[in-house]
Amino acid sequence: MVALAQTLQGELRFNEPLSKYTSWRVGGNAQRFYRPTGVQDLALFLTQLSSSEPLLWLGLGSNLLVRDGGFAGTVISTAGTLQDFEIQGQSLYAEVGVYCSKLAKQAARAGLSGAAFLAGIPGTLGGALAMNAGAHQAEIWELVSEVTTVDRQGVLRQRKPEEFKVSYRHVERPANEWFVSATLALVEGDKESETAEIKALLKKRNMSQPTNQPCAGSVFRNPENDFAGRLIESNGLKGLNVGGAHVSDKHANFIVNDGSATAADIESLILLVQQKIELAEGVTLQPEIHIVGEIA
Repeated sequence: MVALAQTLQGELRFNEPLSKYTSWRVGGNAQRFYRPTGVQDLALFLTQLSSSEPLLWLGLGSNLLVRDGGFAGTVISTAGTLQDFEIQGQSLYAEVGVYCSKLAKQAARAGLSGAAFLAGIPGTLGGALAMNAGAHQAEIWELVSEVTTVDRQGVLRQRKPEEFKVSYRHVERPANEWFVSATLALVEGDKESETAEIKALLKKRNMSQPTNQPCAGSVFRNPENDFAGRLIESNGLKGLNVGGAHVSDKHANFIVNDGSATAADIESLILLVQQKIELAEGVTLQPEIHIVGEIA
């Protein structure tokens, strides 16, 4: 265990509006909101919390719906803070606050292949690790060679992939441990072709997804041998709305905020889509997004 600093260096706020930090632009306040200056500052902060304190780890706030009543606990914000990044040979090391798009682009510039799909994932490495994010038939845990976690006592541990149970959009980790960094194993590639692949993926994403509207990425997991978006679109649900929340006309597995939506609107629309698809298709759509917080 590395010795911790003695005083906190990060920023602690109270009753902080989480709508400022979520890609849906909705959500109530966090009782406490902490932005650490680095891993050691984060570890020290965790040692000062009660063992029963509810924690929410927040990256870019995509793949997340915070209810209008807010979060009765402490939110730890890592985006823009835990930013250390290094490439050595064919290994890419990054802390969890690094954007997935940056990982892809930096790997390409270094002539490494395997990470291009991350360019289209609108989040940070931490969120990608926590949910085994993927796109284009690739998933991030296929690349992981090692991760570092931190627990409530501020203890940092290096762990191997085999210590986690990883499945489609789900990762089981040791209780009360959270990711702070990871090393990805890539392979030698061609800088120009990797850069071209990233540009093509981003162009396809911008054409097929509502990237210019507040949304949180794919709302539902794809059922086995099918696509959630296909099911929703084929049942005529594009444009379906509850309040200011709408099923996107551009991609049926996205729900967008027209600027007036509440978290309750979005959650109600999620439930409505589930009910309609269950009735019409006999398929239970499972949310890919995480819903947290208190109902207002």
